[in-house]
Amino acid sequence: MSQDINENIDENKTLNEENEKTCEQNDQDNDNGLESELAKVKEDLIRATADFENIKKRLEREKADALKFANEGFARDLLPVIDALEIAANIDGSDDIAAMKDGINLTIEQFKKCFEKYGIKEISTDGEFNPEVHNAINYIESADLPSGSIAQVYQKGYMYNDRVLRPSMVVIVK
Repeated sequence: MSQDINENIDENKTLNEENEKTCEQNDQDNDNGLESELAKVKEDLIRATADFENIKKRLEREKADALKFANEGFARDLLPVIDALEIAANIDGSDDIAAMKDGINLTIEQFKKCFEKYGIKEISTDGEFNPEVHNAINYIESADLPSGSIAQVYQKGYMYNDRVLRPSMVVIVK
């Protein structure tokens, strides 16, 4: 029986040694796996950071270009207006004044259409004085018009997308 016990002890020792070797091998495999996973995560982080920086730089360039060329469409739409004015300036004195006036009025209409396309509208000067959109430059007395109404317009005012671009300069009735 003591021989069986000794054999069991030897067998247990052998199994323990094998288990320890297996555990050490598993620990080493786990360490290697964790190290390779950590290296992969670090590499992915570096790539993601580089991609983010590239996207950020591209968006900044696109924003700068958008600001730089924001008025390109507006400028392009004004080119026919300047062409019409140049034609009017080159008319010699023998031409009919009525034709010249018609050309100037057509040019003004082109301006107004272009302005409307881009949200620029003329401020109405019919009726009551509004200090938010009108600038009173003078007062007059009138029996025909009620007090506070606009009697005369010196300079037209304009709104740009519901914001005053330039107030109307008006004379109002006392």
